[in-house]
Amino acid sequence: MRHGNLYRAVRDWHETNGYPADSCCEILHISRKAYYRWLSGKKSKRHVENERIAELAEHIHTDSPDKGYRRIRDDLERYHHTKISDKRALRICRSRDIESTIKYANNGCTRNAANPQCLADNILNRDFHADKPNEKWLTDVTEFKWYEVKDGEWIATSTLPLHNRYVSSICVSRNSPLRMPPIP
Repeated sequence: MRHGNLYRAVRDWHETNGYPADSCCEILHISRKAYYRWLSGKKSKRHVENERIAELAEHIHTDSPDKGYRRIRDDLERYHHTKISDKRALRICRSRDIESTIKYANNGCTRNAANPQCLADNILNRDFHADKPNEKWLTDVTEFKWYEVKDGEWIATSTLPLHNRYVSSICVSRNSPLRMPPIP
């Protein structure tokens, strides 16, 4: 119940300090009718049905922890003949902390910075200024995938002289222009 803490606070204030329950409900911006319904202890049909569905969802989740709320809803409809919406299944699963345990493979395009294949010397030492031509050059190699072509892995390289800061060359190819033997 989403306002259970507020209802308990109103009950405690009313019983221990003698504050009127109606005033406490008004201060906490909760409905008097809802508070008295909660106080009576009677559960609505919807609440009882949600608890039954939650028990079934927990049972499905313990049998197959890789199932999320959508597949749990499908199983409820198919095997338990309980038809509910996706939103209701999600709300019930969240109330019982039911989540799928699928682990996705990280197929990122960047290398792990903590374990680089090789380290280049820091020759520039963040001094990106050149007084004369051909004094300092920068280059970048980028690998990207083009999904419209079979085996669409492409390499793009660019070169930039620091004297005038205009890109002097760009090379795009299917194979790396900088194939180097592995470092022993």
